[in-house]
Amino acid sequence: MRMLTAEDVVPFEEYERQRDGYRSRIIALKQRRRISIGPLITLVFENYETLQFQIQEMIRVERIVDPEKVQDELDVYNALMPVSGELSATLLIEITEQERVKEWLDMFMGLDHGNTVAIRAGVEQVFGVFETGHSHETKISAVHFVRFRPTASMIAAFANLHVPVTLTVHHGKYHAEAPVSGSMREEWLSDLNQ
Repeated sequence: MRMLTAEDVVPFEEYERQRDGYRSRIIALKQRRRISIGPLITLVFENYETLQFQIQEMIRVERIVDPEKVQDELDVYNALMPVSGELSATLLIEITEQERVKEWLDMFMGLDHGNTVAIRAGVEQVFGVFETGHSHETKISAVHFVRFRPTASMIAAFANLHVPVTLTVHHGKYHAEAPVSGSMREEWLSDLNQ
């Protein structure tokens, strides 16, 4: 998948004029690329369009016009861009009960270390590799970035709707699985073929 450049960024005044239609299209795209794994974990699989949208939204909110600051945003989000043969996702720990935030986040300490999140296709599975820097010994972020490198046979399984494909999270007391829909599998195959 190609990286985003300054030429891919619309100045915020122009973006503001086209934002409603653009935003609606990206929200629909993200719905196809979003999956909940149990009640507290959601993955949103990123691609060129979703990351371009994130950059546009940051530029809009921050009113960024300085080319160096635009490049800073491009660098941050390009780091999340899946490369050839890879899937990239934003992992969200979604806690809605404010009074339980610390308790739940503490339960997820170490989620980003070891084999905790996986894609399973038939009998094969591949574990996600987390981007570092989102936790330390006493604190974990509610947002993480994780990459998966499925094998060639797993990729073939994604295209065969007779083969079950599942996303799993097994960490501490949190154990959840979710079947991957045909539309999500189509999105993955599109990403993996770029």
